Amino acid sequence: MTRSTHGDDGDERLLATVVDILESDGYDAVQLRAVARRARTSLATIYKRYPTRDELIFAALEAWMVENRYAGVVPHARAPGESLYAALMQLFRRIFEPWERHPRMLTAFYRVRSSPGGKRLLDRGLGIVGPAGLELLSGVDDEFIRDFDAIVSSVVYGLLGRFATGEIAITDILPTLDRTVYWLTRGYEADEKATAVAVAPSVKRRGGR
Repeated sequence: MTRSTHGDDGDERLLATVVDILESDGYDAVQLRAVARRARTSLATIYKRYPTRDELIFAALEAWMVENRYAGVVPHARAPGESLYAALMQLFRRIFEPWERHPRMLTAFYRVRSSPGGKRLLDRGLGIVGPAGLELLSGVDDEFIRDFDAIVSSVVYGLLGRFATGEIAITDILPTLDRTVYWLTRGYEADEKATAVAVAPSVKRRGGR
């Protein structure tokens, strides 16, 4: 899938129309004739910019996510004294709360993410969120970062799948993620504190010689 490089008003109106349909009627309601009629354009114009329906939905969803889900995601260091848990959850809330307000966009994301070309949509998000997360994790043990990423990624994808199939409500996602991040970071920080306490006496003994 490729996103159109057109930046004109007609293209913006076309993508906005697709977003409106996704939010009001759902993924399956995005049909090219309906989109053309509501966007006041022709099917020929749509096909010239987006050869397939999937590419059109991909482009509209990507544009919405950049404007809403990733808005304000800027790499920055943790504040002095700020815990890993607090810093990371501030980031996660920023990127998940737009989905709470627009649950059908999450359904659309999951459909596109599960499609053959959906990895590109995920990579786009990782390119924005990844640097912000790594900045918050600056100074943290590399092994913990790898484990944290693997566990949280699995939890998030599982939660999105359960929401998409109707097993859980959209408002169940953040609380579950919150508990996951809390226990992972609490365990890491407790281990770091215990290590520091264990090392301190030996440092003191060497310094007293």
